[in-house]
Amino acid sequence: MTATPKKELSLFDSTSIIVGIIIGAGIYQMAPTIAKGAFCWWGVLLIWAAGGILSLCGAACYAELATAYPKEGGDYVYLSRSYGKWAGFLFGWAQLTIVRPGDIAIMAFAFATYARAVYDPFINHPASAYSQQIFAAGAAAILTAINILGVKEGKWVQNILTAVKALGLLAIVGVAFVSPGNPVNTGSFGSIPVSLALIFVLFTYGGWNEMAYVAAEVKNPNRNITRALLFGTAAVIILYLLVNGAFLYTLGFNGLANSQAVAADSIATVFPKSAGSLISALVCISALGAVNGLIFTGARISYAMGAEHPAFGILGRWHRLTGTPAWSLLVQGVIAITLILAFGSFVDTILYTAPAVYAFYLASSLSVIVLRKKEPDVERPYRVTGYPFTPVIFSAVCAILIYSAVAYAAVNKPVSLVVLLATLLAGLLVYRLERFFSPANLR
Repeated sequence: MTATPKKELSLFDSTSIIVGIIIGAGIYQMAPTIAKGAFCWWGVLLIWAAGGILSLCGAACYAELATAYPKEGGDYVYLSRSYGKWAGFLFGWAQLTIVRPGDIAIMAFAFATYARAVYDPFINHPASAYSQQIFAAGAAAILTAINILGVKEGKWVQNILTAVKALGLLAIVGVAFVSPGNPVNTGSFGSIPVSLALIFVLFTYGGWNEMAYVAAEVKNPNRNITRALLFGTAAVIILYLLVNGAFLYTLGFNGLANSQAVAADSIATVFPKSAGSLISALVCISALGAVNGLIFTGARISYAMGAEHPAFGILGRWHRLTGTPAWSLLVQGVIAITLILAFGSFVDTILYTAPAVYAFYLASSLSVIVLRKKEPDVERPYRVTGYPFTPVIFSAVCAILIYSAVAYAAVNKPVSLVVLLATLLAGLLVYRLERFFSPANLR
């Protein structure tokens, strides 16, 4: 008898996955840059709130899709049913070769950057030039191994890391508001367009859709998938607004925009000697939580593709002993480590993955409309509030982000676009070859 996914994820587990993936290192790294797109202190909070509301629109779309089709693979399922098997295959191919390993690499690089600030054993060693890759690759390898061991092991690591990072953010808020504050109201800084600031905000909110990939493992899916998606995203919005409010209270608008280490600067009035180390440790935990969540959910996409496409059949095996998609996890980990060693920094990796990420967000959001017309008799335990405006608005935002990412990469990193396009075309070629050599065509 073939092993299949079991319903082992509670509402708390599911919410921890979403919150843990969304809160990576972006809030610490991007807050000053985002502030440069605002004109005043309340403009900062407005941009973060707008990004949160748009993310909720996306989460609402995925809540309808995930409860109507509670299967492993998320977008793979929705795109296949909306546009044909080629679309689902291309999504699975992109996730396996580009998006998911790239996302894992981005967060692993963030972990490595701050881990080196806490402790770097290679500081006086010839290998110091490669210490960032060593830290990042090590994190990806260890967390992949933990997730291969079992669902319980992977989810408990996720729950613990998510709880610690959420408590850490609340601690920053608490320390900041009990400190005397040190607002900096002078000093110039280069502003950026509001649209670019919004792009950065949406990047820090990325991950709210991850629940869809593990839908088949969620207990009481009709209720808990929607709750996890909406509660998890809402919790992150509240945390982000509180944290930015704390930054503004302690540093002021100008101080926030000019800060090089905003979280450390905010608590330095209370912990002047240890602020840097404390924040570096917290960012490490945040990034590890994101890496683990991405590993956990990403392998389910490859599993769904492998279960339907014989050419990738090994990925579609659910390991009987560990109760995990072990081969999908292993292959995903190997590709992620390869990207870490090849790119060497998270900025290049973001440019490599961004156009594909938002293109599939766009297609999946529109599939809410397509599937309502194409499969009207399918039970939908949750229906998007504000339909059809909610999916249309979110799709329009995705289109803007695709244009911005492509335009920026075309000028600054054109090689990334060439590699991305070549990889997607290779995926379509593989799909056509698989169809051509399928048993049905060879009879």
